[in-house]
Amino acid sequence: MLARKGLIHEEYLITRLVEDKDAHPQYRAKTRKARFVSKNGACNVAHKNIREQGRFLQDVFTTMVDLKWQHSLLIFTMTFICSWMLFAMAWWLIAFAHGDLDPKRSNSIPCVTNIQSFTSAFLFSIEVQVTIGFGGRMVTEQCPLAITILIIQNISGLIINAVMLGCIFMKTAQANRRAETLIFSKHAVIACRDGKYRFMFRVGDLRKSMIISASIKIQVVKKTTTDEGEVIPISQVDIQVENPVGTNSIFLVSPLIISHTIDEKSPFYNFSAYDLCHQDLEVVAILEGVVETTGITTQARTSYLPEEILWGHRFVPIVTEEEGRYSVDYSKFGKTVKVRGPLCSAKDLMEGRYNPVSEGGHTSRMFKRRRVENHEASLSEKKIARETSSHDSLSDS
Repeated sequence: MLARKGLIHEEYLITRLVEDKDAHPQYRAKTRKARFVSKNGACNVAHKNIREQGRFLQDVFTTMVDLKWQHSLLIFTMTFICSWMLFAMAWWLIAFAHGDLDPKRSNSIPCVTNIQSFTSAFLFSIEVQVTIGFGGRMVTEQCPLAITILIIQNISGLIINAVMLGCIFMKTAQANRRAETLIFSKHAVIACRDGKYRFMFRVGDLRKSMIISASIKIQVVKKTTTDEGEVIPISQVDIQVENPVGTNSIFLVSPLIISHTIDEKSPFYNFSAYDLCHQDLEVVAILEGVVETTGITTQARTSYLPEEILWGHRFVPIVTEEEGRYSVDYSKFGKTVKVRGPLCSAKDLMEGRYNPVSEGGHTSRMFKRRRVENHEASLSEKKIARETSSHDSLSDS
């Protein structure tokens, strides 16, 4: 239509269409792969064909803590019932061996008073182990074996209480409970800051209690092939988080935007907006720190697939100053706003090889300045090369 109106030559439009068509490589339809880490932080890994199952029994406490709640409560209940039944059998055998179950010997002093059946022995076992002490049944001094069983049951009951209650306490105080209030933005964004591309996402803490020594870590998980042809299905590459301090530590009092500078060392360096949509990768974000109230180390995780990374977007500000203090509006936590900018890769942007026409007609002063700087650098290199060659020719003459 522009060519018909005489605004743009038809030859130029045909040339531009050919260049734009050749500028983007052709990709096959991408099949949706399984996530390595889900959005809620669960690792999508199934362990199969484990031969040495006995290794789990070498650390029974950790194994019981890792069990599901229904299994833990079943083991908790059955452990106490089995211990009561076991010692009830011991008390019944003592009474049977001493003849306390014979009604003809009612005048003799029994080992345990008021035990006439296994049911009464079971009730006495419960009273001893949980220290109820109703007073109807008690051990006498007639049987030293009964006194020994009483001591063994008391010690065994204390051990069982410590282990079982410890497991239940550890399950209720697990670090992943605290991680439920550590939130990540649903989408990550890529936009320009100070003339460089940045990969950014937002993290926040809903609780007032702080996360001490909080640190953030970002990994890119993708399938790679080595130079020797070895295929690595899950290759984890750490990428640097931008922090003026030089570490990954953050002060998570209010929501923060975590950014990664896309430079020569970044795995996103050669990706344009078009290329990123067809990449088979996953960005995993890991937030770790110590809970202020309990002192337990907690970890929150999430991941971003290429379709969850918005190119040319920025996060909406959510922190405002109101009545002498800062206010955070969590209703805008994951909201982004589209900004104008190039769609080329960071490599093309740094080298000044982006195409303003194909980027929607937007050419900012920042990108013009970078192109001028690159042009001046190339001219200075050529000038130095000419001076060096002329100096060498004079030396030869």
